[in-house]
Amino acid sequence: MKQVTVAGAGKIGSAIAELLHHGGYGVTLLDCHAEYLNSLKLPEGIVRKTADIAQGLDPDLLKGQFAVLSALPFHLTRTVARAAAAAGVHYLDLTEDVASTRDVKALAEGASTAFIPQCGLAPGFVSIAAHDLAGHFDEIDTIRLRVGALPRFPSNALGYNLTWSTEGLINEYIEPCEAIVDGKRILVPALEGMESLGVDGVLYEAFNTSGGLGSLCETYDGRVRELNYRTMRYPGHRNIMKVLLSDLRLSERRHILQDILTHAIPGTAQDLVVLSVIVTGLRDGRQQQETLARTIHAQEFMGGYRTAIQLTTAGSICAVLDLLAEGKIPSAGFVRQEDIPLSAYLSNRYGRVYQPQG
Repeated sequence: MKQVTVAGAGKIGSAIAELLHHGGYGVTLLDCHAEYLNSLKLPEGIVRKTADIAQGLDPDLLKGQFAVLSALPFHLTRTVARAAAAAGVHYLDLTEDVASTRDVKALAEGASTAFIPQCGLAPGFVSIAAHDLAGHFDEIDTIRLRVGALPRFPSNALGYNLTWSTEGLINEYIEPCEAIVDGKRILVPALEGMESLGVDGVLYEAFNTSGGLGSLCETYDGRVRELNYRTMRYPGHRNIMKVLLSDLRLSERRHILQDILTHAIPGTAQDLVVLSVIVTGLRDGRQQQETLARTIHAQEFMGGYRTAIQLTTAGSICAVLDLLAEGKIPSAGFVRQEDIPLSAYLSNRYGRVYQPQG
């Protein structure tokens, strides 16, 4: 039985702990709030430990572990990664934050263990899918990634419910976004690049948000004319967020916006995740397009009811951990999502959540 530590006991972190316990791993779950941690209805075999990681993570807490998985807010990524490096254990996270990932990459240089950031939905699965589709072409022209985590039953003007980290949501709406435009790697502003698209008969809007490309810009620099990532929402969402962030200048007062959203926007367990990965290019001398699209709903999975965002995010990092434990991906240094074979991922017991539904 491989021993792993999950840092962060929020909705995603606790789901990761449950899925890994169900899958035969020995799991230790860390969180700074002892009362909250002890109140969680988790299997008895999961060890719970209190640790205020904002004040630092003692590497001794990771001794004897196979890996540590961070499900913490993006600003704590570096803290957990440094402790993993000091303890000599594998490191995986869910961050979308570009600067944090650069720090993880620096820690991975010359390491004998694997550092695998961005193991969630986007970046994460969509990066793996895009790289796989791109391999079907002789020459690649465009790679477009579109992802949305949404309520099934929108009931407010934003068409939105809180399904994951509010702090992470605000960060991706504000920070500049990597892209390749006309063959040049540049930064584009968040909330711009508005477009409409349909998946499974439903119309969505999509706009630039940061972090979703992971390392794809670096991988495809000089190889494509266009590469971008946009978040999908129900129509009207982006204009309201632009008023809040730009006109009311709440981008300068993130803590206030976080408090407003947390107070006013309810969460929901009735959610869905919609994604569309579109690649165009030349094959056999002809311009072709391939699309991988999915709409994933909340459902029973591995012993419990999981929301769509738990399935796609917690399931994704668990799949990567499995592949690492099985020796199917590199086990030392910095590991990109593009280094993970899509076929191995989809055939994994956790990765199968991304298999076509129905």
